[in-house]
Amino acid sequence: MVQISHETTEQTENRLRKVISETDFKVYAGAYAFEEFPLAKFNDKVNQNALCLIRDEEVWSQLIPSDDQSKELFQIFSFHFDECKDNSGFIGWLANHLKARLGTGLFVTCGQNTNRDGIFDYWGCPLALGDKAVAEVQKLIEDGKNL
Repeated sequence: MVQISHETTEQTENRLRKVISETDFKVYAGAYAFEEFPLAKFNDKVNQNALCLIRDEEVWSQLIPSDDQSKELFQIFSFHFDECKDNSGFIGWLANHLKARLGTGLFVTCGQNTNRDGIFDYWGCPLALGDKAVAEVQKLIEDGKNL
């Protein structure tokens, strides 16, 4: 469920540091890349190993395991927010934090699993910074446990 919060910047920071410590954080092995194909080719091209599929008016784009050096490769990690009361602002907060610390942009794709209380996120960062991004997230998780 999407929450609405009215709080100070400091309150938001403390809340989201606590939220990250309560998430189910998973790091995916190997590299991933986006693969595109025309809308009409869905049944022929969809990959059962895709973590996510999204489309616009022209193509499907699927995020799949890849070691193809001709493509932009990403480290993927995810968050499930099981039993987190208010994770509003999480994506912007963590994206800004990682940009400030590592200089990297990110992409986020969200989904919903009602069996696990709602929203989950897949995050991608350039493979070259993957280990540093994961270490920074793990540090935030540990720090949040001490609040």
